Amino acid sequence: MSLLAILQWCEHSDLFVLLRSSSCFFPVTAALHLFGLTLVGGTTVLVDLRLLGVDLWRDRAPQIVLGLERWLLIGLGIMVPTGLLMFLSTATKCYYLTAFWTKMTALALVLALTFTVRRRAAGIGDTHARRLPSQFIAVLSLTLWTIVAVCGRLIGFY
Repeated sequence: MSLLAILQWCEHSDLFVLLRSSSCFFPVTAALHLFGLTLVGGTTVLVDLRLLGVDLWRDRAPQIVLGLERWLLIGLGIMVPTGLLMFLSTATKCYYLTAFWTKMTALALVLALTFTVRRRAAGIGDTHARRLPSQFIAVLSLTLWTIVAVCGRLIGFY
């Protein structure tokens, strides 16, 4: 069974037909998805600005990252399930959109970056490891999150 066949089956299942035909499902789900994106984006910008050298607090980068990580996880906990619901209710459309695949690729890359390399750039973890250039990591993180947001918005136009 191909990926397209699976997505077509999901999209045409009773649950997603019901959700798609509901007048309030999509606006409420989209609003929650954007709220999650706001939490993720806010924490990302604050951490990346600190990695870029902007002193927003007297705390060092590791304390800032650890303090905001809970909010990042809450944002992801809202954003991922709501995004999955919106995707599965229009899965066939998304399958053919370059913006969707670009968003998913950027999202996978930035999540891997956020929970591995960026944490090391902030000085979390092994203190003896050679630190990566934090400015490059911050710019890459901000760029990837911007791609996720812009491509997500583009999906809504198609």
